[in-house]
Amino acid sequence: MRKKNFYFINPSILLGKRAGLSISVTLILPFISLFLLANFGICGEIYSYVDSNGVWHFTNCPTSSAFTKLQISKEKIIIKGKGKSKEKKNIGSDLEIKKAIDQIARNIQIDPDLIKAIIMAESGGNPFAISPKGALGLMQLMPETANELSISNPFDPEENIRGGTKYLSWLLKTYNGDLLSALAAYNAGPGTVKKFGGIPPYPETINYIKRVLRYWKQTKNR
Repeated sequence: MRKKNFYFINPSILLGKRAGLSISVTLILPFISLFLLANFGICGEIYSYVDSNGVWHFTNCPTSSAFTKLQISKEKIIIKGKGKSKEKKNIGSDLEIKKAIDQIARNIQIDPDLIKAIIMAESGGNPFAISPKGALGLMQLMPETANELSISNPFDPEENIRGGTKYLSWLLKTYNGDLLSALAAYNAGPGTVKKFGGIPPYPETINYIKRVLRYWKQTKNR
């Protein structure tokens, strides 16, 4: 069965401007094109529409005639619907992201190097990363998790880092400081960890834990 993926992005938040109205919008935004090409390229053709609230809806399996196929190139993307913006949002330099990690992690009392390791394992440091399962941003928050954490824009690095760090802190408290169980739950979900009474026997999750621990050690040794 073809896997169905849905992604929801508010352009007025992502681009830092109030959304306007247009019947056919051409957005000359290379950074959006790159993240769409990088993350949707393996999923086949992508369709979208913009609802009355200015929220972009993306899917590889359109469910209504409201969806139209994205026209994507390295120079531009063309989306039919509502919503436009003249300026893109400054997502911050690597140094600014590092400073945000340090400040947020220390405020929440989590080792900043551990957060950096999770970001490397989750997204490779790409603020616009989208997984095949729909996880978003630097720390790959699922949309429902982002909503629970009051994250309005998971593609904003600072918001994403704050949400992911809070979530990890909650997991560590849930598992009484057991980092391995917390990482397993971050990857596979708390329900899966509960089901197996610990780390699930999934190669993906086991390799994920190993990868985070390796990145953590490398980061601390720099």
